[in-house]
Amino acid sequence: GSHDSFSYWVDDKSPVGPDQAKAIKRLARISLVRKIIKKWSVTQNLTFKEQLEGGIRYFDLRVSSKPGEIGQEIYFIHGLFGIKVWDGLKEMNSFLEQHPKEVIFLDFNHFYAMDDSHHHFLINRILSAFESKLCCVECVEYVTLLYMWEKKHQVLIFYHHPLYQEYPFLWPGNKIPAPWANTTNVHKLLQFLETTLGERSRYGTFHVSQAILTPRVKTIARHLVSGLKNTLVHRNLPMILNWVKEQKPGVMGVNIITSDFVELVDFAATVIALNDLLLEEDESAT
Repeated sequence: GSHDSFSYWVDDKSPVGPDQAKAIKRLARISLVRKIIKKWSVTQNLTFKEQLEGGIRYFDLRVSSKPGEIGQEIYFIHGLFGIKVWDGLKEMNSFLEQHPKEVIFLDFNHFYAMDDSHHHFLINRILSAFESKLCCVECVEYVTLLYMWEKKHQVLIFYHHPLYQEYPFLWPGNKIPAPWANTTNVHKLLQFLETTLGERSRYGTFHVSQAILTPRVKTIARHLVSGLKNTLVHRNLPMILNWVKEQKPGVMGVNIITSDFVELVDFAATVIALNDLLLEEDESAT
């Protein structure tokens, strides 16, 4: 999985988003400030298509309307506005059309400046984009690749808003917990990942290990120009990747792992290779 999957492009010419504090909104009237926000808002370099081609299958999504804009268009957002959600969904669907055995998870977990009418608009966009590819809510343990292939389903949508109850193809957010370490310290992060894996539910949910470091205000203040990638990610990714390599998948093991800048190390390939351990278990059992 990728963290803030859509943030490969954000618009530093538009106002900052409603996910930001009032003080930052005031400061961001200065174009230089918006350029700095962009350096800290971008967590991925690859487009959706490039991420999919690189093996990413879980997408972490935050969305918002544009306050003051006529209509109900919804955009991706992380500090600054990204592309229209509709354009991202179409890009993903195009990949799925060409790869009918691939399955993706779309986790809509933060909503800003959206009332019920915005939500219904977005949900109808999701339905229009994927139609019969959408997998309705089911017991998690039933949802194997074989199950998906037989039903010709390719998309699981997680929707962290009460309106999920009105649509059979929207999975509730509590089916995919994604505990967040909220630290700049890689050792604390790895300790947190270990602890939350030990606490994960044995059955009934998917589980996301967020292998990401989060800048604090003072981190940004000290490294204004260098940005997230040069300040936190480059230096710590090798240690994070070593942790991934040591994991085991399966019950009480890792399930989905997310990272910033997924192309900087062999992140996707390393996570995917963990599945070989499951195959080895099956072979030894038979």
